Amino acid sequence: MPSAEAMSNIAVLERFHSATNSGEMDLVAKAVDDLTAPDLVFHAPVPMGATGAEALKRVWEALLRAFPDLHVTIEETVAEGDRVVSRNTVTGTHLGEYRGLPPTGKPVSYGEIFIFRFEDGRIAEIRGVVDVLTQLRQVGALPS
Repeated sequence: MPSAEAMSNIAVLERFHSATNSGEMDLVAKAVDDLTAPDLVFHAPVPMGATGAEALKRVWEALLRAFPDLHVTIEETVAEGDRVVSRNTVTGTHLGEYRGLPPTGKPVSYGEIFIFRFEDGRIAEIRGVVDVLTQLRQVGALPS
């Protein structure tokens, strides 16, 4: 059974996912402000020209602009000490510009794994691996 600290960290992560699944950028931005450390270290899978919480917000702005119905389903969570690992399936419909590609109306479904490190009950560091190759193939940016 996970420790009280691990359970608390999982609850924070679930609150964050709830905000991202709302599709409302205002709620996502508020969750970033409320649930991440002021000096968040965010290792983005794509360069965003920003760091920390601002980079995280920019990633979500780009994703929600491109996939307004984006939904992250948590498939598996492992927590120990100050770390939570989340394996997710992301789904959505390509309805806005993404990486220079105009909207295609095509659905996407791809996997990702993120490691979150917590300090004082807030997300302090995020590292992730996102299956961008599958995502880009599904919107037609790359051959299958």
